[in-house]
Amino acid sequence: MINESMSGNTMWAGHWLWMVVIAIVVVAPVWRICRRTGYPGWLGLLMLVPMVNLVLLYFIAFADWPANKAGAGNE
Repeated sequence: MINESMSGNTMWAGHWLWMVVIAIVVVAPVWRICRRTGYPGWLGLLMLVPMVNLVLLYFIAFADWPANKAGAGNE
């Protein structure tokens, strides 16, 4: 039987710290990818939502990028 005193508060604080670190490591590159493809960077936050992150990846992979459309007119 596990008491509340056995789990401790330090484990709880460490868990949230790791969650924030992982969120930053995942969101930052996707934010930049979205901006480079011509989509708003805030779409990178969708990587934190389960199943929506997969939809976002497929959307970015197969959609026509606004950055390509803007660049095609400059050539």
